[in-house]
Amino acid sequence: YVCSTWGNNHFKTFDGDVYQFPGVCEYNFVSDCQETYKEFSVHIQRALNSNDHPEIQYILMKIKDITVYLKPNVVVVDGRIVKTPYYTSGVLIESNEIYTKIYAKLGMVLMWNQQDALMVELDNKFNNHTCGLCGDYNGIQIYNEFINGDASYNAITYGNLQKISKPNAKCEDPDETRALPSCNEHRDECQKLLTSTAFADCRLRLDLEMYIQACMQDKCACNGKEDSFCLCSTISEYSRQCSHAGGRPGEWRTQDFC
Repeated sequence: YVCSTWGNNHFKTFDGDVYQFPGVCEYNFVSDCQETYKEFSVHIQRALNSNDHPEIQYILMKIKDITVYLKPNVVVVDGRIVKTPYYTSGVLIESNEIYTKIYAKLGMVLMWNQQDALMVELDNKFNNHTCGLCGDYNGIQIYNEFINGDASYNAITYGNLQKISKPNAKCEDPDETRALPSCNEHRDECQKLLTSTAFADCRLRLDLEMYIQACMQDKCACNGKEDSFCLCSTISEYSRQCSHAGGRPGEWRTQDFC
């Protein structure tokens, strides 16, 4: 099972909920939360880059007693910059210009494109044991993430609850009262892109509607700007998730698209 975040602040939990959360603090992306001793934790920090697009600035991981800090093209283990591939007690770190990948023997794979997109795959022995932006991994959507007892949370409230409190951090919580626009005028375009023949092998493997909605939000947020981030990030994510589910996306990028 996979939890991912990509593009314009989209998140998809292990249980399949998709939401948007534009926070720029450090957050618990996914941690093992059952035991007093955490097997692992993954924190992320996003910021807007020079084009005003959200990117992941760094990822901070703990795997048992090892601390791994990732920035684009930099891997730091226990305070030392290391060359990859790097192996230490049950953790393998690989990286190239495009991806950083971490395989942990305890049952986790992490993959980061060194920009906006992060994917964590967890062994199902962690079912019902996780917390953070990825949810509790209990196989039930909404429950325990967006509904807890009698309380129901919107995505922004839920995201703000995952903040790691650091004494000197200067970051504002996103406004919990701001609703997302409906963006329906972009539905046809998004649907056309995601059902193109290149993705024929993906239709039955993924929940198409989820990615159409994300694409519609991207188009709204970009206010008619035609830069590639607006459309490509969600389509790239659809393509990555399709491959991950065993599908074979065709060549969808062209000279003038993405």
